Parts: sequence; structure tokens; C-alpha cells
Amino acid sequence: MGQLPAALVTGCSSGVGRATALALARAGYPTWATARRPDTLTDLEAAGCRVLTLDVTDEESRARAVTAVEAEHGAVGVLVNNAGYAQVGPIEEISLDDVHRQFDTNVFGLMRMCQLVLPGMRARRGGRIVNMGSAAGLVTPPASGAYSMTKYALEALSDALRLEVRRFGVRVVLVEPGAVRTKFMETGWATLPSGAGPYATFTRNVEAMAQRAHRPGARGVLTADAVAKVVVRAVTAGRPKARYPIGSQARIAPLVRRALPDRMWDSMMLRVAPFPADD
Repeated sequence: MGQLPAALVTGCSSGVGRATALALARAGYPTWATARRPDTLTDLEAAGCRVLTLDVTDEESRARAVTAVEAEHGAVGVLVNNAGYAQVGPIEEISLDDVHRQFDTNVFGLMRMCQLVLPGMRARRGGRIVNMGSAAGLVTPPASGAYSMTKYALEALSDALRLEVRRFGVRVVLVEPGAVRTKFMETGWATLPSGAGPYATFTRNVEAMAQRAHRPGARGVLTADAVAKVVVRAVTAGRPKARYPIGSQARIAPLVRRALPDRMWDSMMLRVAPFPADD
């Protein structure tokens, strides 16, 4: 049996990306762990990963990372598009500049990474692209419109790309985890617009709801390692599924959403995160 193909993982500074890089390396894949700040990757390097600086919003950085892997291995055999972040807040109060930045990282940067690795994969007649979606791309949580927009976009991108590259031996997989206990949510809530605007009480209620859902011991919250195990399963499967929903939020919430009329769903969401009439 020959050497396993090289894996390139984006967004490895913490959380799911870090856990995925470690899991792939332990599974025997030559793994290239990347992040905007390489100083956050020293422990991954010690664990056997190769490390690279990669900002998925910068074309020179993207091309340099892919070229480095191709120079040593001939092609990127596995691309795990994990880099991304959450933007939280009411649609009216989020600046368009912030939404552009969100799409640059979560959608456009991911799409460009696919474009850069595909020529090498096609030449090898094989490869695997794993896109990190979210339960938020299936059901929109309150005050998460901008983030959900990016994850809904990945649903369409992955569906289109999966059909286009199949005849070249390339498989595209979308992983859809629910809430994960990492620094991800803290980063997301740091983007919440501050002040006492018309949505202040609503956003405070949504934040309190999220904190309750992510408290230690809360049911249904995933670990980064649990998500990484599914990514490895998707990479190693002979016939991978198109989608891997992980956790109750990704498996059950979409079924409830489809079953309920819009008015009933909205009423339920507003009971979870009340929006007082005097706001």
C-alpha cells in the first residue's frame, strides 16, 4: 500500500481545525496544518503535522500554501475547508463591511481553495474536498442571519461542486455539525453590536440562550474531537456520504422546521429568545 495522499487543513489555530489536523496525522495522512498565525501551530508541528501560514482571504497566501504542498506531494489529495467564523447580530445593525468580511472567509476563500487544488486532483484522477458547514446552514438561529447566510451558501456550493467533479474521481463532502464547545461562540458573540439599540433586549436574550446551551454539561453540545472523528470518517470512506450531519441540532431541528408552519416556528423561536413589545 502506498503513502496516503497529503491533507491540507485550513483554520487550525484552535477548535475543530486543530482537532482535525491531529486526527488526520494520527490516521497516517501527511497533514499540513494552516492558520493565519503560524505561532498558534507549534504543538501541531510537534505532533507530526507540517505547518504553513495561510490566510484564506489573501490570494498570494492561498496560492503559496497549495504550491508548497504540491511541490512535495504532487497534489493536495485531501482539502478540509474548516476556516471560518461567526458574525452575530440583527441584520439591521450589522455593517455591510462586516458581512463582506464574513463571506470573504466563510465562502469566497473556501471556494478559491477548491479552485486551487482541483487541477492537481483532476490530474491525479482523485481527491477529496471536505467543507465545514453547520447546522446553521440548515436552520437559522436567532440573531445569526449573516453567519447562516454563509453556511446556506456552502450547501449550494457543495451540491454544485459534487456533481461537477465526480467524473474526475474527486468527492465532495459537507460536514454539518451542531453547536461545538470551542472558542468559536466566544469569538462570535464578540462581534455583537454594542449599545442600547432597538434590538438590545432581544440580543441579550439570544446571548443568554446561547450561554445556557453551551454551559458545561449541557446536552447536545459537541466536542471538537467528535467532529474531527467524522471528518476522518468522511476522508477515509470508500464511498463517502454527500452530507454528515452531526448532533441533534443538525439532525432533529431541520425535521422540526420542515414540519412546522412558519408562524408556529417563529412563535417557538420567540419564546426561546423573547423580543419584548416595549423594545
